[in-house]
Amino acid sequence: MLKFFTPIILLTISNIFMTFAWYGHLRHKSSALWVVILVSWGIAFFEYCFQVPANRFGHEVYNVVQLKTIQEVITLIIFSLFSVLYLKEQFRWNYLVGFIFIVLAVFFIFKK
Repeated sequence: MLKFFTPIILLTISNIFMTFAWYGHLRHKSSALWVVILVSWGIAFFEYCFQVPANRFGHEVYNVVQLKTIQEVITLIIFSLFSVLYLKEQFRWNYLVGFIFIVLAVFFIFKK
């Protein structure tokens, strides 16, 4: 059972780092671009420290398409929380509808 959840936990941690690396600087627009790039690269290092083992361990349980699908769903969840809580952006109803369609895609990808 642990082998099913380990990649999901690692991908979640990875996505938290990724989201901050890619979008965290949007709250610091006065910072020089070269500083933002270097800081983002530094954060991305930690993303890879979790993402690579997540895919390595995950491929023992899931196929590549399933792993990518899991990663995308985690990304949408983390990004939605990040955009609302950290960037203070509004979550709209049409985003929810789009996410529901993605969940339907997940259903079909994991269907045997």
